[in-house]
Amino acid sequence: MLDLVFIAFIGYILLLGLRRPFLWVLLYVYIDILAPQRIGYSLITQVPVSLIAFGAAFCGWLLLDRKEGARFSLRQGLMLALLLYCWWTLQGAVYVEEASTKWDWVWKAFLFAIFLPLTVTTRARIEALALTLVLSVATIVIGTGMKTVLGGGGYENLKFFVNDNSGIYESSTLATVAIALIPVILWFTRYGTIFRPHWMVTAFACALIFASLLIPVGTEARTGLLCIAALGVLALRYTQRRILFIAGAGLLGLIALPFLPQSYYDRMATIAQPGGDESASTRMQVWEWTIDYASEHPFGGGFDSYRANSFTYVMPVREEAGNTTTVEYREVTDEARAFHSAIFELLGEQGYPGLVIWLLLHGLGVWQMERLYRRWRGRTEEGEAWIAPLAGALQIASLIYLVGACFQGIAYQPVMLMIVGLQIGLYSYVTRLESARREIEQETTLSPGEKRRLALAAKAGGQTGPSATDTDAVTA
Repeated sequence: MLDLVFIAFIGYILLLGLRRPFLWVLLYVYIDILAPQRIGYSLITQVPVSLIAFGAAFCGWLLLDRKEGARFSLRQGLMLALLLYCWWTLQGAVYVEEASTKWDWVWKAFLFAIFLPLTVTTRARIEALALTLVLSVATIVIGTGMKTVLGGGGYENLKFFVNDNSGIYESSTLATVAIALIPVILWFTRYGTIFRPHWMVTAFACALIFASLLIPVGTEARTGLLCIAALGVLALRYTQRRILFIAGAGLLGLIALPFLPQSYYDRMATIAQPGGDESASTRMQVWEWTIDYASEHPFGGGFDSYRANSFTYVMPVREEAGNTTTVEYREVTDEARAFHSAIFELLGEQGYPGLVIWLLLHGLGVWQMERLYRRWRGRTEEGEAWIAPLAGALQIASLIYLVGACFQGIAYQPVMLMIVGLQIGLYSYVTRLESARREIEQETTLSPGEKRRLALAAKAGGQTGPSATDTDAVTA
């Protein structure tokens, strides 16, 4: 029955897309995040819904959709460069079979992220993409939050829609993504046009934010706690009453403490004492090994090169017997342990060139969103007031992702690459508006003779002025 519901929904959107091809782009976003083919049991598992949706999205844009406002940006070029570089390192990968398996989904994630900004060329499309991202992740977050409240949480015990600890369904990854999207959720409560600001929208947003904050508790993901802390610090910039905000956050934290399980306290304690936890201790050993590996292989070893690592270290093991606790130091030998950090993931797999491109990609995004926020904040017109807050929300999302990525191998996480695509789309859209506004202001200062000469030049060489869409948006 569940399979039929998914297939009927996907088929319905495919039909609607015949009139609105952009819906096929949103359909692929939904399928790529939620992965209904992994949730179903029989029929839908045999249908290549992801491939169908991607083909429809690309062909729909190419054949049916308008291309006005579509442009190729520097950050898209960086993603293309990183994609080609990953392909190049794949040719000399140390572990060919494992590297090919990872390449099968990495190239799709990059290709769609490069393609995505070409489709989000209006405010409505930018908002629709952001809403689809939020609601697709919310489908997982709401169910996970309910299980946490009902007592079904615990490290590696909280079950999601699928029995697979990969992709967004990996506990730390879900915690990072859920926390990163909280600022975007808040943006919809004030500036949304698909669902206009209303008390019901606000109530749903508050419940969704609460569920998002429960993800690190239910999964006992240490990275999630760090992301919550990062969110609190970053939010201070946009809060007028900072002292009240800090006091309120502290009070909520104190209220929540009695409801947290002891296992959560025990796991979070390893943040301050990583040497007492095998997972944390191994992580640091892997990072040291990766630095040494990169010094010998500056261009990386290809995907999954971590499988070459092997090391022995000493860690304390606590044993309790009645009221007595003894600590014994034991040697631990480990090998083929994952990087547990996007930075070291890039360094080990793609070497220094890949790491530099990746850092430029995300650093440029933070700078572009900062630029938009500074230039458009304080606007009160309905057609302009939404830009700065969305840029700020997307900037915080990137920074939280970077915090989480320091402790997880999520350098190629598809959801975050979609957020990169959304940032590029927003930046290109606003750049086009600013260009149109400058041209309009310039035309108002020209003499009648100069205007006639510009009109004749435009008629002879093609339209060079602002499009009707951009002019309407500027003058709204």
